[in-house]
Amino acid sequence: MDDARLNALVEAVVKEMRAGGAFTTAAAPATAPAGPPAPAGELSLDLPDPTTPEARRQPGITSPRDPAALAALMAATTARLGVGRAGPRYRTTALLRFQADHAITQDALYRDVDPAVLAALGLFTVQTRVTGGKQEYLLRPDLGRRLSDDARRVILEKCRPNPNIQLVVGDGLSAAAVEANVREMFPVIQQGAQAAGLSVGTPFFIQYCRVGVLNDIGDLLKPDVVILLIGERPGLGRADALSAYLAFRPKAGDTDADRDVVCNIFNGGGTNPLEGAAFTVQIAQKMIRHQASGVKLKGLTS
Repeated sequence: MDDARLNALVEAVVKEMRAGGAFTTAAAPATAPAGPPAPAGELSLDLPDPTTPEARRQPGITSPRDPAALAALMAATTARLGVGRAGPRYRTTALLRFQADHAITQDALYRDVDPAVLAALGLFTVQTRVTGGKQEYLLRPDLGRRLSDDARRVILEKCRPNPNIQLVVGDGLSAAAVEANVREMFPVIQQGAQAAGLSVGTPFFIQYCRVGVLNDIGDLLKPDVVILLIGERPGLGRADALSAYLAFRPKAGDTDADRDVVCNIFNGGGTNPLEGAAFTVQIAQKMIRHQASGVKLKGLTS
């Protein structure tokens, strides 16, 4: 189909929709601005923003049997409740919110951590064995668990060995989580460790990082405890959750059973970053005291 025929088809559809009252020919209603108002006589397809807190609390069910109970239920969870339906399908607002939240997830997955955040924390950057960018990183988790040869060299040059705590930041699956939480957590962990009489090694940042990289760090620097702050897998509309993974003297062959984690660290509903950092230091102290982590630590302290 050539451009002329395509334009004619679009004009015909728009004319039919205008005749049916599907949209206005003036500015969008003042109660639901989603963009700049359209000049008089031009089409306005603006819709209310479906991702605002107010919109998320608005039930999509037309006539609920118990409106107060439905509102209370929706306020108690971030799950998608009370969205309603149009026949067998989602309502338009619910679909648009789903697509908007999915876009947040995609942005968190594919965007790199802001270099300004890393610079403010004084972190140098190394990389895992991922060489094909984000796409390879998502398809090859095994490569994200191993440091590149260049990374190993740089770490050995810049970091002192055998600290009590080696603090590391990894992008993981959400750059947004690192940017939202690490600046608050970093000083608390460093100051908490120093107050406990624990030495802290030179911190650094790992790009294309998976949790299993803890083993390589342990083999290289021989710390008592490695703390890895890493972005969690984002959910729909929630991309700022961070995890702190800890391991006592990690080494090649260790698994998740040898590690501990403080997860769901974020402001506004999760573990507060400051509390998460303090709790992380407490776990590190317990690991050093009992010379264990993971299921072994739980067995000793249960």
